[in-house]
Amino acid sequence: MSIIAELKERRAIRNYENREVDEGKIHQLLEAATWAPNDRMREPWSFYVIKGEAKQAYEQLAREYLDVRFPAKPKLIESSLKVVQSTPLIIVAAADVIPGDQAASEDNEYAVCCAIHSMWLAAKELGLGFVWRTRGVGLVRDKRLYDFVGTLPQDKRIIGTIFIGYPEAEALEKMKSPSRTCYTEKTVWL
Repeated sequence: MSIIAELKERRAIRNYENREVDEGKIHQLLEAATWAPNDRMREPWSFYVIKGEAKQAYEQLAREYLDVRFPAKPKLIESSLKVVQSTPLIIVAAADVIPGDQAASEDNEYAVCCAIHSMWLAAKELGLGFVWRTRGVGLVRDKRLYDFVGTLPQDKRIIGTIFIGYPEAEALEKMKSPSRTCYTEKTVWL
């Protein structure tokens, strides 16, 4: 399949089979990420692989976050936690912060976005489902996640929490064909 066709077929997959992701596939995803474009070849990314006991600790962290964020919405909390519990693999992606150089730090964030997208395309090829989360159980803006992965906001900026697994067949069948606004409506030729 062509790269353009792959881009058009890429989807956020949120429902997974109850099985662990093969270790070799995790390594392939991480390697794909390292081939992303990046300013001045700084390779400004760090990845934190969360599975097994660490995933159980992440679930507890998500519960604490949700309990504080949505104290009057127990159904929302439980449905959000179910998503975390049914995801076999979580990877947190972070960008290096360069003290005193906001522009370079922002360039690093863009590079990590590209790395995440490279992983997403690789996941599709590897038969894996993939969704890039920032809000809610992605915990990207929560200091507890920085503490959990062992970094400080002044050293790294968390760009995304990625949920990965083997797609649930029923969920794939229910997926709708995507639509996008034609580029001609979003492009100005100068």
